[in-house]
Order: sequence, then structure tokens, then C-alpha cells
Amino acid sequence: MHLYLETVSTHDSTIGLLSSLTFRCFTLELPDINNAENISCIPAGHYAFRKHYSPSLGWVIHIRDVPKRTWIYIHAGNFTSEIRGCILVGSGMKDLNNDGIPDVTGSTKTFKKLFASLPDKGTITIRR
Repeated sequence: MHLYLETVSTHDSTIGLLSSLTFRCFTLELPDINNAENISCIPAGHYAFRKHYSPSLGWVIHIRDVPKRTWIYIHAGNFTSEIRGCILVGSGMKDLNNDGIPDVTGSTKTFKKLFASLPDKGTITIRR
């Protein structure tokens, strides 16, 4: 299974569209800050992923072999304040907390659908 993520970065966030042949959703990441750990989006590239159980987040999708980064996940969440270099997924985009930064909506339900649609391992291409 291969995933594609097309994104656009602004000064306060990176929003995108994640898709496969059978699934599509919105994404939210931190802004592009030169791949700085915990405060930047993931650089463009081609990566492997696998399903993984995180003690703090539960089941996640682990994006592997990101240069100079570790433990990059796709997981549920709504706000950039919940991100430490990972990718949040959702069914829509809206400023839920009125801070002027887009948030993802329907994240838990969207993540469950995404997770169920994926095999245990695959690849993802990220384009900025």
C-alpha cells in the first residue's frame, strides 16, 4: 500500500491531503522549520511506514527513516499544540479553538478508518 501526502506550509502550520487508492483525508502538521526535531513538519521524501503501538498514544502509523528524526507518527488529534513533529489526520479543517490556526476535525474517527484501511507496512510519499 502506498500513501501520498500533498502539503502547503504557512508560518504557523502545514496542511495537506493524504490519499491512497481507497482513502482520503486532511492532515495537519507543524510549519516547515528546516526539519528541526519536535517543532517542524516532515521533509518531502519517500518513507516506509508500519503500524505501531505507542504507550502514550495507542495505535499509530510510524513513519520510518526520516533523516535526523525519530518516532514520527500519524495519529489522532486536532490542534498544532498536540503535535511534536507528527501528522494529525481529520475529515475536515476548521479553526476549532479560535486561535487563527487551522485545526483538523473528526480526527479519531478518521484515524480509525485510515488505520483499518492500511496493511501492517507500506510506503508514503510526501510532497511539499
